[in-house]
Amino acid sequence: QMADPFLYDTGERSHYGCLGHEVQIEYLKAYVCRPSFSTDKAVIVVHDVFGWRFPDIRYIVDLIAGHGYITICPDFFKGTEPWKSTDHWADFPDWMKNHDPMKVDKEADVVLKYLKEQCGAKKIGVVGFSWGGMAVHHLMLKNPQLTAGVSLYGRIVRDSEERYSLLNPTFFIFGEKDHTISLDQIFLLEDKLKQYCKVPYKIKVYPGQVHGFAQLKPEDMKPDDKPYIEEARRDMIDWIKMFV
Repeated sequence: QMADPFLYDTGERSHYGCLGHEVQIEYLKAYVCRPSFSTDKAVIVVHDVFGWRFPDIRYIVDLIAGHGYITICPDFFKGTEPWKSTDHWADFPDWMKNHDPMKVDKEADVVLKYLKEQCGAKKIGVVGFSWGGMAVHHLMLKNPQLTAGVSLYGRIVRDSEERYSLLNPTFFIFGEKDHTISLDQIFLLEDKLKQYCKVPYKIKVYPGQVHGFAQLKPEDMKPDDKPYIEEARRDMIDWIKMFV
């Protein structure tokens, strides 16, 4: 029996009035937010299991755009149903089989093409949360067009050495109290990256934080967590600014 991987209650999220708009890119819908000035830098945001319409993810898209990036969150579920907080966890493994975070290459290419051809983007980074964090880890091993990546609490898939040959700078953010990712796994990831990774990387664990902590909107944060949430976001933006 799998424990509920999300310790925040998604049922009572505060509503969020978005700053961006929705677009259609080939067969994909996407949410885009642009900064107030023109730029040739962009960031792709990969949503978690709750999908591209989830208010917390849109809040993050707008936040990154506010730092001067054309920011886009495509529907990596391609119109299929996202996971909902009312669904049964017993069904989660089956749902995951149909929503594989390692099978995002085609969608990433569609969005990269759009950003380059329609938005004039020359440097493009990627940031992903949970399910999206796993997707970012995968993309940073496969897609050299992505200048930098930030993977936030993506479950660590243990397999071959090629999981560690990152193509471009990647930052891994974890919560200390994330019950889907053990500290042992994080230490192992660090060891393996030391051995195999030829580009800059960073791993950081935030004290007392649970799975999903970094995408909370201000009114949903607990006072004790707020400093760590804000620090994680600053660190995420700093990494992007350094390399994108």
